[in-house]
Amino acid sequence: MKTVILEVRPPEEAMANFACLWQGGRPERAARISFASPELLWQVLTAKRWQLLKVLCGAGSMSIREAARRAGRDVKAVHTDITALLNAGILDRAEGGGIVFPFDAVKVEFLLDAA
Repeated sequence: MKTVILEVRPPEEAMANFACLWQGGRPERAARISFASPELLWQVLTAKRWQLLKVLCGAGSMSIREAARRAGRDVKAVHTDITALLNAGILDRAEGGGIVFPFDAVKVEFLLDAA
């Protein structure tokens, strides 16, 4: 199963982890997409966009119109959400011109510490 981990991690920590893995030559078991703060994560991953990820998860390539139909939403609104998810690196463009979420599962990780 291909899993993506959406995490909250400072950019310098994410880059240091990447460099360590790159130098060590061992691949990670899951893909990671890091956000600098929980606020940024929730700004990108709104409730409607989370719903889209559920529709796209494991479904393969599809058009924006088909994604909107499956989500029961307006095509224009879905197009806006898909553009945001593409810009965040969560979705990819498919070879046939559609979009694809190339993962079968999503895991969200962040830690809320005491002030």
